[in-house]
Amino acid sequence: MAAGIRVGGAVLLLACLTFAPRAAWTQQQSLPAAQRLVEAAIERAGHRVTYDGSYRTLAYPGGDVPDDIGVCTDVVIRAYRSGLGIDLQKEVHEDMTRGFAAYPKIWGLERPDRNIDHRRVPNLETFFTRHGQSFPVTRDPDDYAPGHLVTWRLPGNLPHIGVVTDRRSWDGRRPLIAHNIGRGPQLEDMLFDYPISGHFRYLPGE
Repeated sequence: MAAGIRVGGAVLLLACLTFAPRAAWTQQQSLPAAQRLVEAAIERAGHRVTYDGSYRTLAYPGGDVPDDIGVCTDVVIRAYRSGLGIDLQKEVHEDMTRGFAAYPKIWGLERPDRNIDHRRVPNLETFFTRHGQSFPVTRDPDDYAPGHLVTWRLPGNLPHIGVVTDRRSWDGRRPLIAHNIGRGPQLEDMLFDYPISGHFRYLPGE
């Protein structure tokens, strides 16, 4: 006790350092789910990631490729994990196990593969349709709210996915998208750059 009195300032500082992370975590958990997802997606834009979609064997649940590699789906997967504590690897795998016939047969698989299924855009489109909300595809930027998910088909019919954020384009008219189209995670004004194939919201509990 005497030592505490003599170095009261230091003790107070230690207390702040000890409890601040818990306070920050509590504050973060009190935010709406959409905001937490958006902030987690924006945070991903600060990571240096090499675009690499090669097949890898992952741990389960909670498996991930190395943090310095990834594709468009990994932005979404990591944002859900860090922002909402939702493991899309587990959720998609369990849903595919229960309802495999509902999922695309593009890859010739006869059973679910927990290493890769959640990293494929058409599977995420199916999962979000089955367990989230699907919205009409429009050309009105105001229809795309923060926390929504958008999928596109790039040239060559390549599927792509991103998270709608609360940041706006330079003219304030369009939301910026958190995505990785090959240059690593970025925030970009690209909502209408490619044909939109899907528009979803997946925020369990809200």
